[in-house]
Amino acid sequence: MLTLERPTPTAKRWTRDDFVRLGDLGFFEPDDRVELVDGEIIDMGSQGPPHFRATDRAMRVLMRVFEPSCWVRNQGPLYLSVISQPVPDVAVVSGSVDDYQDDHPSAALLIVEVSDTSVGFDRGRKARLYAGAGIAEYWIIDVNARQLEIRRTPTADGYAEVTVFSETDTVTPIAAPDALIAVKDLLP
Repeated sequence: MLTLERPTPTAKRWTRDDFVRLGDLGFFEPDDRVELVDGEIIDMGSQGPPHFRATDRAMRVLMRVFEPSCWVRNQGPLYLSVISQPVPDVAVVSGSVDDYQDDHPSAALLIVEVSDTSVGFDRGRKARLYAGAGIAEYWIIDVNARQLEIRRTPTADGYAEVTVFSETDTVTPIAAPDALIAVKDLLP
């Protein structure tokens, strides 16, 4: 008697080219907030008012600190690998908008994610992704806890240094050692 073995199901790992092609073909709705993380297409869901306000506040604060020598990007894709193109809420990249006419940036001096419903994902997969890409500094604005988590010293497994700041604290980005930012100015 002939027995057939069923193949083990496997998930399709999407590449950045696949992801872009899906977008070009209209697979995603215009308002979809999707990202490519380690070959998986992640639906980030819609933004509530606190998330949007914190993103806007962080962008404005970081523009005052970093521009004009850097470009502060609001929810723009980063090309971190052939299988990862996340869309951080705010990213500070070297140079200006004119330096990226042909492709998205592939590195950042600082990445900020605003977390209300995604804090576990941002502390886990996103942290490992950004650390693996060598991003020196990663901030998580935890809207619900009203605090800022700063992650530094990237390793293969995430960040070796994690410090939590309250809304009464001030912080200084690695890439702007003379700047002093009040955490309360980042919170909604």
